[in-house]
Amino acid sequence: MRQRRRTTRLLGSLLLVAAASVSVAGAAPPAGATAAVTPLGRVIPAPAKVAPAGQPYRITGVTRIRVGESRESRRIGEYLAGILRPSTGYRLPVTTRGKGVIQLRLAKGTFGDEGYRLNSTPGGVTITASRPAGLFHGVQTLRQLLPAAVEKTSRQPGPWRIAGGTIEDSPRYAYRGAMLDVSRHFFTVGQVKRYIDELALYKINELHLHLSDDQGWRIAVDSWPRLASYGGSTEVGGGTGGHYTKADYREIVRYASSRFLEVVPEIDMPGHTNAALASYADLNCDGVAPPLYTGTEVGFSSLCVGKDLTYRFVDDVVRELAAITPGRYLHIGGDEAHSTSHDDYVKFMDRVQPIVTKYGKTVIAWHQITGAHPVPGALAQYWGLDDTDAAEKAQVAEAARNGTGLILSPADRVYLDMKYTEDTPLGQDWAGLVEVKRSYDWNPGNYLAGVPGSAIRGVEAPLWSETLVTSANLDHMAFPRLPGVAELGWSPASTHDWDAYKVRLAAQAPRWDALGIDYYRSPQVPWPAR
Repeated sequence: MRQRRRTTRLLGSLLLVAAASVSVAGAAPPAGATAAVTPLGRVIPAPAKVAPAGQPYRITGVTRIRVGESRESRRIGEYLAGILRPSTGYRLPVTTRGKGVIQLRLAKGTFGDEGYRLNSTPGGVTITASRPAGLFHGVQTLRQLLPAAVEKTSRQPGPWRIAGGTIEDSPRYAYRGAMLDVSRHFFTVGQVKRYIDELALYKINELHLHLSDDQGWRIAVDSWPRLASYGGSTEVGGGTGGHYTKADYREIVRYASSRFLEVVPEIDMPGHTNAALASYADLNCDGVAPPLYTGTEVGFSSLCVGKDLTYRFVDDVVRELAAITPGRYLHIGGDEAHSTSHDDYVKFMDRVQPIVTKYGKTVIAWHQITGAHPVPGALAQYWGLDDTDAAEKAQVAEAARNGTGLILSPADRVYLDMKYTEDTPLGQDWAGLVEVKRSYDWNPGNYLAGVPGSAIRGVEAPLWSETLVTSANLDHMAFPRLPGVAELGWSPASTHDWDAYKVRLAAQAPRWDALGIDYYRSPQVPWPAR
C-alpha cells in the first residue's frame, strides 16, 4: 500500500467540471479582482446543473440568515454566520423570519441525502435541501461563490455578491473520503480539526483515521492500556508520538459530525502491528516483545494467528472502538501482511470480520481482503496501481461481481503523499510521481476492468505521514490534488474535463491564501499572480 519500491512514472489524468451553460475558459482572474462576480459554475466540485439568470444578490448590513425551526438548520445558519461575520463586518443575525435574506430551507423533494438547490436573485439567496447535509453542502458552494476574502478573519472591503441563477446538485457517489495517517506521525486533535474543515469545503463526507501501525498506536483501549501509553510513545524518526484519549476521539467524531463527515477508524491487522506487539509480549507467537519501531519499512510484523489470545485482543479493541464510533464503518486494514502466510491470513480474516459485524459495524479492509472471504456487505479499498498485476485486479473484480463494494484509492492517482515531481521535498515516490493532472484524469466508473459500476461506492484520497510532520506539510501535499479527488467523487462524469477544471482550480488559490493553506503551485495550473 505505501512502501513498494517501484520505478517512478508519470501518467496522464482527467476530470472536470462543466457547469451547465456556464463556460469557464482562459486564465483565472487576478488575485485582487474581488469585485468580480464569480460565475455559478466556477466552483469545486462541479455542480450537476447550473442555470445562470438575472442579477446577483448582494450581502449588506441588513442581510439576515433565515433558518427553519429545526436545530440542525439553525446550527448550519450559525456556522455560515461564523464564516461571514469577521470578513464582512455585518451582524448577520440568524433568524426564523425576515426579508433580504440568505435562507436555509429544509423541504421534501428529490435532493436525496446530500443534494441541494441554490437559487440566487437580487432579493435573496435560498438553499433548499431534504436533509441537513444537503444544506451544509449548499453552504460550501455559497462560500465559493463569494470573493476569497470572505475567508479572512478581519474586516474586508467587499462587495459581497453572489451571481444570479440556480444550481441543482447532488453527489455521484455516497462515499467521498480522505484518510489521515496519524500513526507514522501523530497529529493533535486541533490539527485533525483543521484538516476536517479543509475537507468539508469540498464536500468530503468520510474521514478515515489510520489509528495504528508499526510506528505508533494512537487510541486508548481501557482493557489493553499499554497499547497507547507505550505503543503510542514514539513515531517515525523517534519523536515522542502521542495518542488520543477516548475523550479526544469523541471530540474528533463530534467535530467531524458538525461538518457532516463520518469518522472511519482503522486498526490495521494482522500486519502493521509492531506497536501492539511491542506493547504486549503475549501477542507474539514466541512470547517475546520486539522493540518499538521508528523506521519506515513495511511487511515485517504480524499478530500471532494461532493464538486464541489474539482474537480476545481483537474483540476487546473492536468492542471499545465501536462503542465510541457512531459511524457505520470500522476498517481492519489487511494490507502488506508479508509475514503472515496466505492460509493464516485467510484464517485470521475469517475470524476477525465477524467480530466487527458483531459490534454493529460494516467491515472495510484494503483490497487484499478479496483474497480471503469478504463477509456480506464488506467494502474493499483498492490501492493498486495502473500496472498492478492482472491477476490481482481480476481477484478484486471477481469479488466486486459477487457483491463486495469497492472504494477506489489507486496509489498512483490519489495517494496524496506521493511526490509531485522528483524535486518535491516531501513525500514518497514508490507509486510514481503524481502531478495534479494525473490525480484528476481518471474515471472511477471504468477504472477497473470487469467491475460493475454498481460496485463502486466511491473514492478516497489517503495521506500517509512517513515524511509529514506539520499541518503545513499536510496542506502542501493535499493541495491542490484533494479538490480534484473530491470532484471525482461528487460530480457527474460528464463534467470531467481537465482544461476547464484547471481554470476552476486556479481560481481557488486566493481562497487558500486567505485560509492560510500552503499549496503546491503546479506549472500545470494557470494560477493567478500573487
